[in-house]
Amino acid sequence: MLRFGTAGIPASTKATGDTVAGLKRVAELGLSSMEIEFVRGVYLKDKTAAPVAYVARKLGLRLSCHAPYYLNLNHADETRRRQAGGVLHHAARMAAAAGAETIVFHAGYYLKDSPETVYDAIKAEIETVLGKLRDEAVKITLRPELAGKTSQFGNLAEIIRLSKELSGVAPAVDFAHLHAATGRYNSYAEFAEVLERLGEALGRESLDDLHLHVSGIEYRGSGERRHLNLQESDFRYEELLQALADVKAGGLLICESPNIEEDALLLQSVFRDLSPKV
Repeated sequence: MLRFGTAGIPASTKATGDTVAGLKRVAELGLSSMEIEFVRGVYLKDKTAAPVAYVARKLGLRLSCHAPYYLNLNHADETRRRQAGGVLHHAARMAAAAGAETIVFHAGYYLKDSPETVYDAIKAEIETVLGKLRDEAVKITLRPELAGKTSQFGNLAEIIRLSKELSGVAPAVDFAHLHAATGRYNSYAEFAEVLERLGEALGRESLDDLHLHVSGIEYRGSGERRHLNLQESDFRYEELLQALADVKAGGLLICESPNIEEDALLLQSVFRDLSPKV
């Protein structure tokens, strides 16, 4: 089953900034998931995370979380790199306490290093975080996000490779980012190619538990500039949804458009009207 939700608290939520109220609004809208946004900092604590988990369970919602944007697991300064790993660990722990099954993160930047050197550095930091979470019996999947800029680590091959090599890691596939970073991947055939690569590399289970980000996107040669509403962009979301229907995709599809709940409902509505072509 593919569940649709918002990246953060819906804009129509009356209690601004209240995560529990946001969950209730998600359910009222007829959506079935939400991504908790720690993008500017981890704002939940043990005492405030517990009610979020309780309400989500009561409403039948599945939760994910997005770690702070400022992470860079390939920071040139070793101390800052270790600190970034600490932030990811803390964010993952609090996300799990709030009932999130997965935490999405931007892994880092290439800087002046070779892609292989960056891969090794980021993999080592993720392994450290995974080890701490295992020691604490924290159950959550770490999901490096497919990057939207050419300067960022995290192309499709890199996040698939991390997911193959590290238990507890799975991809977060942002189709808008993929389109922005490559200037391609905006047709049924290309979307189907991505899904086929995921299935071949990571097994059928990866398609049953996808974590997807979808929005309109403005981009240039270096990649992503800003997110747009779907109907204000060139992103062919109907063709993506058909490709997902055809592989009987499951998991979460999180909408990151500026009008998050409106586009999330649009995507859900279109998807429900589709039937597999194959």
